[in-house]
Amino acid sequence: MPIPPQGREPDPPEGAVQPPRGDLTQPGPPTEEAEPGPDAATGTAAPDDEHTVALREAEDRWHRALADLDNLRKRHARELEREAAAERARTAAAFLPVIDNLELALSHAAADPDAIVEGVRAVRDQAVNVLERLGYPRHAEKGVPFDPARHEVVGVVQDPDADPNTVVQVLRPGYGEAERQLRPAAVTVAKRE
Repeated sequence: MPIPPQGREPDPPEGAVQPPRGDLTQPGPPTEEAEPGPDAATGTAAPDDEHTVALREAEDRWHRALADLDNLRKRHARELEREAAAERARTAAAFLPVIDNLELALSHAAADPDAIVEGVRAVRDQAVNVLERLGYPRHAEKGVPFDPARHEVVGVVQDPDADPNTVVQVLRPGYGEAERQLRPAAVTVAKRE
């Protein structure tokens, strides 16, 4: 510990309460120079007090900020609802041709059955194309390694021709990519030996 210079007291440890110095004013009874308190006759502070005015202005700004924040929240909620409605309308409009073609196929049901099957396949392909344009491509590949992010195992089979842990059969196709997926593909997987 260093030795303090002569004529000076050592500094107190950090965080310790220091005794008052002589050059600082000490609290005590109020002097005549203190600001007057409330008016003795009315019991209220002077209306022109600068602190009161500043307080009223701060309260006014605070109330205005709260109102602005509430209006912003309401406007944001309306915009979100409007965007959601517009997105629903775009999605529904993308499926209208699919519905039109299904109705057309049903109206020709009494005609050639082979033509009906081809028409339904074309409508299915059109619906898959709509989902792909919306960002949800179809995946129904066989012979690929099992991926838990894209596949849901509904069965395991013994298949000597398939590599272990590969997709043998797709029972229901999946739509979307790993980060944006409507549903995984339901598959059966080759058993490990």
